[in-house]
Amino acid sequence: MTAGPRDPLPVADLEPLNRSREQKAWYWYDWANSAYFTTVLSVLFAPYMATVAGRAAGCGDEVEGCTRTLSLLGIAVSPGSLPFYLTSFATITSAFVLPVVGAVVDRSARKKMHMAGFAWAGAASASLLFFLRGDQWQVGAVAVVVSSVLAGCSLVSYSAILVDISTEDERDHVSSRGWAFGYLGGGTLLLVNLVLVQGNDLFGLDREMAVRISLLSAALWWAGFTLIPYLRLRNRPPVAVVAVEGGLLSRSFGQLFRTLKDLRNYPMTLTFLAAYLFFNDGIQTVIYAASTYGEKTLKFDTSVLIGTILLIQFVAFGGALLFGRIAARYGSYRPILWGTFTWIGIVVLAFFLPERNVPLFVLVAVGIGLVLGGTQALARSFFSLLIPRGREGEYFALYNACERGTSWLGTLTFGIVFQLTGSYRPALLALIAFFAIGAVFLLRLDAERGIREAGNEVPRAF
Repeated sequence: MTAGPRDPLPVADLEPLNRSREQKAWYWYDWANSAYFTTVLSVLFAPYMATVAGRAAGCGDEVEGCTRTLSLLGIAVSPGSLPFYLTSFATITSAFVLPVVGAVVDRSARKKMHMAGFAWAGAASASLLFFLRGDQWQVGAVAVVVSSVLAGCSLVSYSAILVDISTEDERDHVSSRGWAFGYLGGGTLLLVNLVLVQGNDLFGLDREMAVRISLLSAALWWAGFTLIPYLRLRNRPPVAVVAVEGGLLSRSFGQLFRTLKDLRNYPMTLTFLAAYLFFNDGIQTVIYAASTYGEKTLKFDTSVLIGTILLIQFVAFGGALLFGRIAARYGSYRPILWGTFTWIGIVVLAFFLPERNVPLFVLVAVGIGLVLGGTQALARSFFSLLIPRGREGEYFALYNACERGTSWLGTLTFGIVFQLTGSYRPALLALIAFFAIGAVFLLRLDAERGIREAGNEVPRAF
């Protein structure tokens, strides 16, 4: 199925000054939501949840080597694996929810309202992580699953708006700037949280309360800064699509099934989705597991971990801008492929890191930051070129089902390998398979053919 007539106000006809203003407003949502992904999912939640779950299982505060388990929906779960299983469950749930959200977005003239509504609901859910304490892990489990799913829902609209506010030649630049701004925002709040957690005594707080306040701060940051794009972006009428009989949800599901069936008409789009599923799962699991690996296996204290993750954020800011410049010369496809091979080398180096060796740990972190910012920014802009006009919501729903913080294959593999071996080292090494499979799919991809098949213009850099 193909898209119908174009929007009466196509992007190419908008004045560059107006596009630039909206692009700057759009960047602010990356600034807003990155605090949640950084402070909560990348740094504090997993090790803190593992500690709380370990207490409930009778392991004390040390989960590595503990053979006790918790009961999660009747299944025996290792406390150290619980945070990764929760992330996997959130993504499996997203696989059912996000495509429906995407189909609704494509038919809506209020994309920014969908984005903000899901963001505020997600932030409200994330605020419940403040009540994760003692051995009461259940409230945190519910809060992180619900907030992760809602974050994914908000990103469907956010990504679809990228197509409305930029031309094909502008996509890499705009997406890279958005990611860079996000890393800067996430890093800024993380810096504040570093001061709070490490200087908890100066504020009259114990360490656990400082962590809980930091988790709450991410939710408030997310909700507050979402106001900027909500107020400054403008809604647009949807691009016409072929009508499907029935109510809104019925039409959405009908369009979803048609989209999945129609993917065979866009083989390069399908190939990139397959590649992205694997290499992004690897990226997200490395990010999500970094703090747990550093604390439980490499024996670093919280100050080193938060400081290193903070360093990654600011290096990733530069990495996103650097990859944006590379894409302006070579296009976005080749830097993504190069970045995937670089990730394999990073995982191998991380596997061999000795305990308590801060300089080597920081060196690996710098490598992660450089390639992290670039691959994620360009993957989003490159995928936007492979989407038929008017179908951005549905296609980005599939994309965001395996987007940052909602991976499931990688986290599930990481959790299972840890449960089988009792160590995070082999669990980390298993992630090489995800980058290798992603690279194989990327090597089979003809970028220019895919862009033309979707009916978009091939950027000059290609």
